[in-house]
Amino acid sequence: MSTATTPPGTGAAGTSMDTGESITARQTLRRGIELSPELKEGFGGTFAFAVLATLGRVVIPISVQQTLDRGLGAEGGPDLGFMAWMATAAAAAVVVTGLASYLMTSRLFTAAERGLATLRIKAFRHVHDLPMLTQNTERRGSLVARVTSDVDQVSQFLIFGGMIAVVSVGQIIVATAVMLFYSWQLTLVVWICFLPLFLSLRFFQRKLSEAYGVVRRQVGAMLSAVSEPVVGATVVRSYAIEGRTQARIDEAVDRYKQASTRAQGLTAFSFSLGGVSAGLANAGVLIVGVLLGVDGDITVGQVLAFAFLVTLFVGPVQMGTQVLTDAQNAIAGWRRVIGILDTPADVVDPGEDGEELPRGGVSIHFEGVGFSYPGGPPVLADVDLEIAPNTRVAVVGETGSGKTTLAKLLTRLMDPATGTVRLDGTDLRRVPFRSLRERVVMVPQEGFLFDSTVRANALYGRLDATDEQILAAATELGLRDWLDGLPRGLDTPVGQRGESLSAGERQLVALLRAHLADPDLLVLDEATSAVDPALEMRINRALERLTRGRTSVTIAHRMSTAENADEVVVVDQGRVVQRGPHAQLVAEGGVYGRLHTSWVAQQSVR
Repeated sequence: MSTATTPPGTGAAGTSMDTGESITARQTLRRGIELSPELKEGFGGTFAFAVLATLGRVVIPISVQQTLDRGLGAEGGPDLGFMAWMATAAAAAVVVTGLASYLMTSRLFTAAERGLATLRIKAFRHVHDLPMLTQNTERRGSLVARVTSDVDQVSQFLIFGGMIAVVSVGQIIVATAVMLFYSWQLTLVVWICFLPLFLSLRFFQRKLSEAYGVVRRQVGAMLSAVSEPVVGATVVRSYAIEGRTQARIDEAVDRYKQASTRAQGLTAFSFSLGGVSAGLANAGVLIVGVLLGVDGDITVGQVLAFAFLVTLFVGPVQMGTQVLTDAQNAIAGWRRVIGILDTPADVVDPGEDGEELPRGGVSIHFEGVGFSYPGGPPVLADVDLEIAPNTRVAVVGETGSGKTTLAKLLTRLMDPATGTVRLDGTDLRRVPFRSLRERVVMVPQEGFLFDSTVRANALYGRLDATDEQILAAATELGLRDWLDGLPRGLDTPVGQRGESLSAGERQLVALLRAHLADPDLLVLDEATSAVDPALEMRINRALERLTRGRTSVTIAHRMSTAENADEVVVVDQGRVVQRGPHAQLVAEGGVYGRLHTSWVAQQSVR
């Protein structure tokens, strides 16, 4: 007997989703670049343009110094030719610097957007590969935030903060080198003034990282608080809970405001510290420069050039505090995206190494299958069940008996913790998703529809189907007159989540979609929504035609479904306790007898 090595839902409580929270900033950057290799493409050229842009900026201070000392102060009077040459050099430096800055920015923008598009796509695809339990326990708004706004924060930093960081570091190095050439004493003054800021950067980095980690989490919580009442607007209005709903939103917004205010306060303090350091540096250069000039150790042109160089030095340092803020915000977002990508997908596609399922009638075999949700009692225990090809089976049981879990295991939305589920003798874990989805189709209870037309929703069953094929499928299911009666036929909009249609009509579209897919095994979680008798009869006729000639497993909530099935499987407390035709099970009594009696009583009440 084979067993799954990893119980489904491991980490579903949300712990694995936050694995990125504990890694350092350097590890985050390294991991992020590994996930988006496009970020490294052409970096050498981009860095070369950054160096060129940086070197161009120091030409002007040097030109000013040379113009004053060798042009205006030349022996025999001002040297106009030399001064004109210096002015030309300065103008050329401005043009070259501007062009290099443009090319560097353009290359950074292109590389960042390509890399982050890859990251966004990987994250979005991985969300669909995550365990169903993880998806169900993680707030939808938080998942959306990780793929959207968190990646946007990374994008903003890489495009703007990244550019500033590359230029700023180079500018500080070059400015320091030229300042040392002019006066080591004044250079020492500048560095002493900025030394407290440099020494405190690591402290601010750690505090900002913690603060912006909280900010990114509160963004997800706020999106969840806003999106839930939008989706559930009908419930909010029906129960007149607008005040309570607004209070929840206000609380989420307030938590985000508090987290953001704290983070911005740290940013403001670090930026002001940079301003103080800059003021001290400028004052120190003027005072010490005058003293050195009095002693004849430095010329007027060199002091003025040094003032320009201090500006080149101070600018990047002050901007560095903003870059540090953007970096921590981006790294916090990057960690959350990495947290998604590092969450293991326990239902793994074997891909090309798997075993294809042949077309035709499907046999089903559950061998010693057990399943339990994390931290909970067993939902299924040692289930052994065989279903012959082309058999229509109804699975019935009390709420919480495990019947829906059987359907999820059969369609491999989850894997069993113990035992094996086989189709045509093949372990489902060995079947490629592509082959499995071609052979097996599940129609869920809610009949979910996307915000588009009836045609677009039907085409999810078969993307290349023509209108003629859709209409032919509708005719085979006995739905053509209903479809023709819609306001715009196939072009009728269904609204968000299909809410422009009734619950029964959404089921009809879902059945049409399943028929177009032409599966060999159909798994249906029968809807319990009350529909009018005429529409219920139409649904039942469509189901009868859809399941004809196929293996079908229906989670039955209606007595008529169990009566019309070839065989009924009764699940109770995670075990198969009865199976057989409806009439036989009614005669036996037991669990099915009680369920049947309850159904009959409900029908008599109606």
